[in-house]
This record gives sequence, structure tokens and C-alpha cells, in this order.
Amino acid sequence: MDSSHEAKIPRTVMLKAIDATPDSFKEFGQVIGVSPDGEEFGPHDAQLDLTRGIPRFYIMHLEDRKLKFHTITHHASVTQCLGSIGGETWYLGVAKASILDITKSKDEMDLKSVQSASGHYYVPPRPDEVCVFRVDGSKFLKLNVGTWHAGPLFKSKSMDFYNLELSNTNVVDHTTHDFRKDGVVFLVDLVDE
Repeated sequence: MDSSHEAKIPRTVMLKAIDATPDSFKEFGQVIGVSPDGEEFGPHDAQLDLTRGIPRFYIMHLEDRKLKFHTITHHASVTQCLGSIGGETWYLGVAKASILDITKSKDEMDLKSVQSASGHYYVPPRPDEVCVFRVDGSKFLKLNVGTWHAGPLFKSKSMDFYNLELSNTNVVDHTTHDFRKDGVVFLVDLVDE
């Protein structure tokens, strides 16, 4: 049999989890912690963009989200907020937003650019750009528009999360990249935890 037609087995890349702090997560969004009742709005609060549709805030029940992934998703029209109900530890794989400015001429567009089903252009994330954050306690993550994310991932059988996005985010604004095309799957390394 010709080896060029055989399915390539992807290599597993181990990713060490980084604690999600306002400083460590700033390239991808915000880590929002507890603030006292009555405190006025400021930079410590989630800086949201929900202007392109009807906001949807709901509790999402997830089961069997093992600490392994090969797909990663972004949303080009909304900031998204995720947090665990009860403060249990969870993990999120991320890569920086890579949405391209369509006002540039085609000559200026990156040769590796792709047009999404929803119409925007982006550059797929590279495997070496992916990292994993550990989120625990009374805090949540606000993802910047276009931040690539995989998860939530967790060790428990199931977990509940609150999720703030738009009412149609998962229908019209859901772009996914599969790293198996790059010959890679990711596994969260918990050896030192």
C-alpha cells in the first residue's frame, strides 16, 4: 500500500498549564475576580463587546471534557465570558486572535489567510502558539474578540459553566481549526499538580 495514502497518526504535544492571572492572560482577554458590592465600573471589570447582536447568558452543562484537544474555535463578533459554577478548577487552551483587516488589498492579505463561513478572514493558529490556562476559584475569563479557545476542559465527569456570548454565536460566528491537519493533538500536562 502506498504510504502517502495512509492516515498520519498525529503527534501528542504536552502543554503545561499556566495559572490564569490578569497579567498572564492579558494577550487573550481578562481574568475577572471578585470585587466588593457597590464598587464602580472600571478596568478590573469585563470590557465587553456585545454590540453585534442579542446577548445570551446561560448555564452550560458539559460532560467528559478530557484534558485533550485537537480543535480550537474563535468568535469574530463577540467577547465571550466563561466561568465555572462553584469555582472548581478548569482549563482552557488558547491562541491569540488572528482575524485579518479586510480593508487591506488582496496583495497585503497573508498568503495563509482563510475566509470563514461567516465571511471574515483569518490566519489559522500555529501549534506553537497554543497554550493552556488553569482557572480556579471565584473568577472567570473574558475572551477578546477572535481569541482562539479549546474547552472548557476539566478532570471531573461533568461541570456547569456560565457563558456570556450572543444569542446566535454558535450558529453564525463559530470558526474552528483542526490541528490534526498539522499532525498535532494537545494534552494538558498535570504532572506537577
